Amino acid sequence: MATAAGRSATDTPSNSDLEADIRQLKADIEELTRQLAKTRDDSYGAARRAATEGVEQLRAQGEAAFESVRGSAQDIEAQLIASVREKPVTSLAIAAGLGFLLALLSRR
Repeated sequence: MATAAGRSATDTPSNSDLEADIRQLKADIEELTRQLAKTRDDSYGAARRAATEGVEQLRAQGEAAFESVRGSAQDIEAQLIASVREKPVTSLAIAAGLGFLLALLSRR
């Protein structure tokens, strides 16, 4: 506990000494409250920035994955078109067979 500068720990404190100590404690508590509020605000800001950066990073990764899937789908489409142009009769037979199987499955 803080003691006034002019007295020892064994002296009996006077009312004015106690009032001064109380005022000092109140001032210390107010300062601690201000520091805690500032720390809270700083922590909130840091957490918000980190979350925003995380969202941006996830969005960029999602866009990259979408573009990758889109490119793969375009490659498959190009291969399918090339295959149909090379062997149109075989492609027609495969399409008819798939249609027949789907019709059988849809009846059940």
